[in-house]
Amino acid sequence: MLSALTLAFADLFDRRLLPIWLKSLAATLLAVAALGVGAFFALRMVAHHLTENSDLAGILVVMLAIFGPWLLWRIVALAVLQVFADEVVAAIERRDYPAHAAHARPLGWQAELHRAAASAARAVLYNVLALPFALALLVTGVGPPLVFLGVNAVLLGRELQDMVWLRHTGHAQTASPLGRGERLALGGITAVLLTVPVINFAAPFLGAACAVHLIHRKGWHHAP
Repeated sequence: MLSALTLAFADLFDRRLLPIWLKSLAATLLAVAALGVGAFFALRMVAHHLTENSDLAGILVVMLAIFGPWLLWRIVALAVLQVFADEVVAAIERRDYPAHAAHARPLGWQAELHRAAASAARAVLYNVLALPFALALLVTGVGPPLVFLGVNAVLLGRELQDMVWLRHTGHAQTASPLGRGERLALGGITAVLLTVPVINFAAPFLGAACAVHLIHRKGWHHAP
């Protein structure tokens, strides 16, 4: 995992990959800015309707202020990266794993858009489902961050794996060379990087690059 992550950081500055990263980053920033404005007004509306229960309104506002920006960035950044995933993965494969690149099948923009929408929907759904547990653990101080990190580690591990694996199988049901623990570690590291200022701008790209190296360094082979 550390070796793959080191290679992923080096990929950030590769002249063939830097334009893809900057393009996806620009699209993500624009999308987050637009959705952030909408979320601000939606939050004001919700707070207005909850004025009769000021304690509940206060708790929701605090939770959203703390975790909202991170969750919004995580959802949008990964959804945008799904659209550019084929470019990212293909560029790394052509450079470092040409034998695998030769057998890969691009998903196409329609499949990438579908996966981006599905990724965003899953992220919203599972984080909303996790919200009551985070609220229940609010008094512990560390409970809510751990809940959200755990949920997103599981989601991210599967999404990042499939960005690579679907190019070689066409469907996610085919067993991946990554074990459950490796997927969880991949998703967990990416989820943590998404919380680190400055690095969070590159975290989705790093996660995708790390997944490429993890899968292709496992020594699996295409069926003849």
